[in-house]
Amino acid sequence: MLYEIINKYKPVNEQEEKDQKAMLQFLDNNKNALLRENLAGHFTSSAIVVNENYDKVLFIHHNIYNAWGWTGGHNDGDNDPKAVAVKEAKEETGLVHIRVHEDILGIDAVYVQNHIRRGEYVNDHIHFNVTYLVVANEEDSVEAKLDENSDVRWFEIDTVLESVDEERMIPIYSKLFSNIKRVKESRLSDY
Repeated sequence: MLYEIINKYKPVNEQEEKDQKAMLQFLDNNKNALLRENLAGHFTSSAIVVNENYDKVLFIHHNIYNAWGWTGGHNDGDNDPKAVAVKEAKEETGLVHIRVHEDILGIDAVYVQNHIRRGEYVNDHIHFNVTYLVVANEEDSVEAKLDENSDVRWFEIDTVLESVDEERMIPIYSKLFSNIKRVKESRLSDY
């Protein structure tokens, strides 16, 4: 399922073309590509959560990176990146009612630097990430998932990058925000 989803995705730039090839090769060559036990890399799914006017984005403050960013997590064997992205968006923000665009918002091979997670060393590796666009009512209550993030906050989409401390993520978020215009009119599903 994941292979077909990534294979049919139409890359929006050269970076996505290369990352798409890398993702498909990684899936072909790694039976455990969806599991963290693959120490070279594995698949993750993320969501860019926007309000109904598409002019605000809901970011979480990640504990590990001490930085504002998207919601998301490891696929942990789940072959459905949209389901993982939606689950993580709800868990990490406390949102209950969201809608998700049918189409992928973007794909990225994201380098993850070594760090300590829950008291254990995690080596450098790659997250092969699939991102979806999620729409939520900004009036709904949000709540941090304290074991993963310390805060959840709506930002103006035009200025949120001023609050992003991870330099490596700025080009990724910039691309995804540009892609929002492309998918804004596509079909939404309730979750």
